[in-house]
Amino acid sequence: MAAHTPAGQPDPAILLRALSAYQLPMALKGAIELEIFTHIAAGANTVAKLAPLCKASEKGVRVLCDYLTVNGFLSKNHGTYALAPETGIFLDKNSPAYMGSVAGFLAHEMMRKNFSDVAALVRNGGAVFHEMLGPDDPIWVEFARSMAPMMGVPAEILALQVAQPGQPMKVLDIAAGHGLFGIFVARQNPAAEVTAVDWANVLEVARENAVKLGVADRFHTIPGSAFEVDLGSGYDLILLPNFLHHFDEPTCVKLLKKLRAAMKPTGTLATVEFVPNDDRVSPPQAAAFSMMMLGGTESGDAYTYKELERMCQTAGFGPSELHSLAPAPQSLILTKY
Repeated sequence: MAAHTPAGQPDPAILLRALSAYQLPMALKGAIELEIFTHIAAGANTVAKLAPLCKASEKGVRVLCDYLTVNGFLSKNHGTYALAPETGIFLDKNSPAYMGSVAGFLAHEMMRKNFSDVAALVRNGGAVFHEMLGPDDPIWVEFARSMAPMMGVPAEILALQVAQPGQPMKVLDIAAGHGLFGIFVARQNPAAEVTAVDWANVLEVARENAVKLGVADRFHTIPGSAFEVDLGSGYDLILLPNFLHHFDEPTCVKLLKKLRAAMKPTGTLATVEFVPNDDRVSPPQAAAFSMMMLGGTESGDAYTYKELERMCQTAGFGPSELHSLAPAPQSLILTKY
């Protein structure tokens, strides 16, 4: 006999949704691998049409598409499926804004494993890595390739704010990964020379993107850890995208001091981070990023603007300003030498 919750009484459904929520990223990853969204966009909008294209059972396709409908990725009307607006933009392979590759990293086995024992993470205050990933681990290359589509928007918005078209500029891109932040600055400013720092294997991905986007002749690299290698000096602009959140505050300050020493006195530091408000529960995506860092790093966190500003001041920098990178969820902090 079904139990009914009287109006105004606590509803346990929130617990059931939360404890089965692990199914959603895996269902979405599976749908991307089966190209469900691309097939629907091309007109295969029923189970009977989708199943042969996906080389899958009709039952499996029906269950997956209904589940995606329940969760807002599809809509369904008399057995016919359609894409939600965001799904059509970001998960149809023929869309110029396709982001399906991000599932390869965000739903990676390593990422899921990080949260297999959250109680232990909480007790420890961060991850306990039994096998540290080395610089040559393929996961870093996979990360650079997978996440590039998600970083194009914030990279382009940042470049519009800092590139200073036509003005000669020496740019350093720390933990460059895919290289898009520095590359977009170079595209906005034909007089900019960009140097990217990252592991050697990851820099190959950045070089590929520099070639593809037409700035290879002004794109240089320094392989190695930003904490250890000689960064050079005289930089007008240093880019620090999505990196400080991996470390505790003293480690961040140590890096910031090194970056300031590599800058011109007229230079600017451009930091990109998920920045929660002081209450640490808003905005939702930036606030929730702290949990990702609890599981994925030994001491990292999502830092508030006040905390980031304090780190920069401790490292000897001048004033900072907070800027939005909307519609991207990250924020931009511009800091003077």
